[in-house]
Amino acid sequence: MTFSDLGLSADLLRAIDAQGYTTPTPIQRQAIPAVLQGGDLLASAQTGTGKTAGFTLPMLQRLSGGKRPAKRGVRALVLTPTRELAAQVGESVRDYGRHLPLTSHVIFGGVGQQPQVDAIRPGLDILVATPGRLLDLHQQGHVDLSGIEILVLDEADRMLDMGFIHDIKKVLKLVPPQRQNLLFSATFSNEIQALANKLLDAPTLIEVARRNTTAETVDQAVYRVDREKKRDLLAHLISAHRWYQVLVFTRTKHGANRLAEHLGKQDIPAMAIHGNKSQSARTRALSAFKAGELQVLVATDIAARGLDIDELPHVVNFELPNVAEDYVHRIGRTGRAGNDGQAVSLVCVDEHGLLNNIERLIKRDLEKHIEPGFEPDPNAKPEPIENGRGNRGGGRGRNGGGGNGSGGRGGKPQQAQGGRGSDDGQRPSRRRRRGGQGRQQA
Repeated sequence: MTFSDLGLSADLLRAIDAQGYTTPTPIQRQAIPAVLQGGDLLASAQTGTGKTAGFTLPMLQRLSGGKRPAKRGVRALVLTPTRELAAQVGESVRDYGRHLPLTSHVIFGGVGQQPQVDAIRPGLDILVATPGRLLDLHQQGHVDLSGIEILVLDEADRMLDMGFIHDIKKVLKLVPPQRQNLLFSATFSNEIQALANKLLDAPTLIEVARRNTTAETVDQAVYRVDREKKRDLLAHLISAHRWYQVLVFTRTKHGANRLAEHLGKQDIPAMAIHGNKSQSARTRALSAFKAGELQVLVATDIAARGLDIDELPHVVNFELPNVAEDYVHRIGRTGRAGNDGQAVSLVCVDEHGLLNNIERLIKRDLEKHIEPGFEPDPNAKPEPIENGRGNRGGGRGRNGGGGNGSGGRGGKPQQAQGGRGSDDGQRPSRRRRRGGQGRQQA
């Protein structure tokens, strides 16, 4: 099957060809015709399988075939959880829509709002936005959502994880009841199903892989190591195996900074990205990494969600995530679009419970290694894992199981302040974290 078999216009096929794509992925083969028919859609696929084009292409075609309303407003809205993902979707809209007479813009926090206001003022066919900035600009009277024809929730599972459910409900009150709804998610959780039941009207259901599976193209391995030896082991692996482009995940912003600094001292070029970094700094680091000018990019989960890096060869879990599903998202940054990739996890005694959770989720045992010279102490005792806010707790996460390998809950849930998962750092809200550890603000 080719893209021309999916009913796309000649203008879109020209743009697809310019991007070098010839064969649609499984999610695209199913989603594009379904969206073109105009009904609601609930779609799930592994990360890196082309979900963005799965809704962007048919959305562009449907809008190009319609007549733009006379009043100033927005015709299609794409909501994303993070700035980086919003930028990525916006780039796809521009690339695929280059031969169409449609207007689009991306808005998110962390940057000045006036250029965004100026772009929105004449009206837009497609607006890509993070929830915080969208609601702020609407409250100020700059965004009219009363004419929305298509509403897309991208990475909906992450939006729920980051506490955006109340913002999503606010947005739903601002859009007209008659519209096409598209809900795309990397995983099908029970929470996603509940949201779909409220949002979607007799949707087409697409699930191209079973829940929480990892791509067959990703080689996964675990290195057992003591916690204090992790930084040196990572530097050793990068140098010994000559890894030239490595995305490394940490739990906390402070940990990302310390690790990038340590690697730099080992003559390994590295930079960190997280919610405390300015948007310009995050953009510069990501651009340098994509261009191959930066060997290692160290990121927290929220900052890295939506990163789309062509043929990224290596992902390293410097620390395992507190929530097992995040492991699937992390390693989904490599092995994309059929390319081979390698995912390595550095696991200390504190994280044995987290590793058990991950292996139960993906229904497979990960291959275990011990690097000579970095053998773990067999008598080492587990310690509680920091939750990213200077507090400690065992934490159970969403999947159950002792987060520190000792089975402790770590006390009462922590209260945390944050700007909706730091998508834009505006209008902080308070929300209760899940379990003893909860989820760090990246």
